[in-house]
Amino acid sequence: MVDSDTNSPTWKFTQCFGDKGDVEDITEADIISTVEFDHTGNYLATGDKGGRVVLFERNETKKTCEYKFHTEFQSHEPEFDYLKSLEIEEKINKIKWCRRQNASHYLLSTNDKTIKLWKVFEKSLKVVAENNLSHDLTPSNVAGGGGAPRAPPPSQFRNATDLKLPRLTHHDTVVAAVPRRTYANAHAYHINSISVNSDGETFISSDDLRINLWNLNIQDQSFNIVDIKPANMEELTEVITAAEFHPQSCNWFMYASSKGTIKLADMRESALCDQHAKLFEQEEDPSSRSFFSEIISSISDVRFSFDGRVN
Repeated sequence: MVDSDTNSPTWKFTQCFGDKGDVEDITEADIISTVEFDHTGNYLATGDKGGRVVLFERNETKKTCEYKFHTEFQSHEPEFDYLKSLEIEEKINKIKWCRRQNASHYLLSTNDKTIKLWKVFEKSLKVVAENNLSHDLTPSNVAGGGGAPRAPPPSQFRNATDLKLPRLTHHDTVVAAVPRRTYANAHAYHINSISVNSDGETFISSDDLRINLWNLNIQDQSFNIVDIKPANMEELTEVITAAEFHPQSCNWFMYASSKGTIKLADMRESALCDQHAKLFEQEEDPSSRSFFSEIISSISDVRFSFDGRVN
């Protein structure tokens, strides 16, 4: 909202999702770990530490911008890496919407190791309204009946033309979510970001030291486009904290680091984009350096605005 007096935006609380219960009743699995709007702003997706994804849709009957529950599904389950003796949490790290092409929604969700592509769509449930035994059903309210079909008399069906196909009628409409692709076994470290490209065909996923490029239709192959892992891990000075595709140019992407730098890369220059095209960095005054300087300089997330500028 915009304040007419100062002509500056003012933020106001409009809506609360979930049960307004006691804090003691909230479990660890109920804590929200990520939130993401789709490109239209009409749908909102949330992920929690229990591996669940909850979708909300814009309530068109309200004058104000309010959302109502759309659907919920279990995206990830806890796993265990027996080779590394490592427990993999089901917590959802990131959710990204794919641009809508038809009546269905597609979105990516990821935990520390596995990325999944989900299809969310409205499904029509139909029931048999009439069949060949419809007139010979024992009423369910008659003793000994229960709706069981009686044996038809021998003269009922004299030939094949007396038979007819069962008639189906619409019973209900439900929202279903099914996994279409599972992109796994490509990251040695925890995944911190996923980003869908503007071409609608590819996306990137990043962990602490690498960024991989995927095709949405190919789940068992990816290409490493950024690798900052040193030959000697003792020489490691920074890690990747976030990565994002440009909203308009499919060849541009950027990634941020724990050193407080943002690097813009162009995939047209080389297959491995370790050499950035542009560096965004705020030089620090050596006199103001302290013990906490390196901690507070780390960038937790990075985004492009809709016009392609870095935020």
